[in-house]
Amino acid sequence: MDKQTVTIYDVAREAKVSMATVSRVVNGNANVKAETKEKVNAVIAKLGYRPNAVARGLASRRTTTIGVVIPDVTNHYFAELARGIDDVAAMYHYQIILANSDESDTKEVQVMENLLGKQVDGIIFMGNTLNDAIRDEFKKADVPVVLAGLLDEAEEQHSVNIAYRSAMSDATTGLLKAGHKKIAFVSGDLDHYMNKAHKLLGYQDALAAYDIAYDADLVFEGTYDYQSGYQLADQIKNSAATAAIVANDEMAAGVINGLTDAGVNVPEDFEIITSNDSKVAVITRPQLSSITQPIYDIGAVAMRMLTKLMNHEELAVNDIVLPHGFADRGSTKDVK
Repeated sequence: MDKQTVTIYDVAREAKVSMATVSRVVNGNANVKAETKEKVNAVIAKLGYRPNAVARGLASRRTTTIGVVIPDVTNHYFAELARGIDDVAAMYHYQIILANSDESDTKEVQVMENLLGKQVDGIIFMGNTLNDAIRDEFKKADVPVVLAGLLDEAEEQHSVNIAYRSAMSDATTGLLKAGHKKIAFVSGDLDHYMNKAHKLLGYQDALAAYDIAYDADLVFEGTYDYQSGYQLADQIKNSAATAAIVANDEMAAGVINGLTDAGVNVPEDFEIITSNDSKVAVITRPQLSSITQPIYDIGAVAMRMLTKLMNHEELAVNDIVLPHGFADRGSTKDVK
């Protein structure tokens, strides 16, 4: 018999028990005689039967599957978040369906519709921004949604993050204390809420505290990838900046390599701090000093929050903020 076509009916017929008995064995119901349980498990092993999670969920209205929307599966930051999600999901006996949205507004909506069509019990959404179309999808969904590494401007969704504004202010302050007066701010789309209302404001907070005027010519906007950072390196070199805060590790890797290829010595002539402290930060040469954030833990805590929401448990807080820190590496000389 083809193992892919084995059903609960086949197991029941082979074991000479009812389908209800097989169901009780599969679901760990204690109200089954040891002898019967042993016989059913032997048939399950013989036939290679695998319970269908969706079919099992028809009666309980639960599929024990979680939808995880990730904007770029190749990005180390989001990949580490997903690892934390997956590990905690496994602890609570949930399986995840990972869906890549390619940072496309249109595809995000398609991905959400597909996941909801698969009857997932909950969704963890990762990305760089929330648009109105996605907000509408969240409202239409009859399952809980948690944001991981993403802030909701409308404060309608549960989320897990760090204090991005404070983190960016702390890092910029470190460069100011080291004597820099012209510090570049390098980021993705500044229309994105996290960038304009948190990271950029943190940078501006630090400048204001040192009575340094904000200079829009020192703000560089690109996309969240290595090539964008590399292409911005020439503009950064030709500016008056002597240091830079970069809001994304892959962009920062591009900036440091672009500057190096252009003959700029890091950190002797130019200092750089990145923001995520993913694995990318330690594979550049020199290694990137970085704001540190517990990326794995953000994913893990988001998944734990989702399990509580799915079980209708009361949450102590709707938005969890985890601590950040700083790792002083080779791309800075004397930043604390």
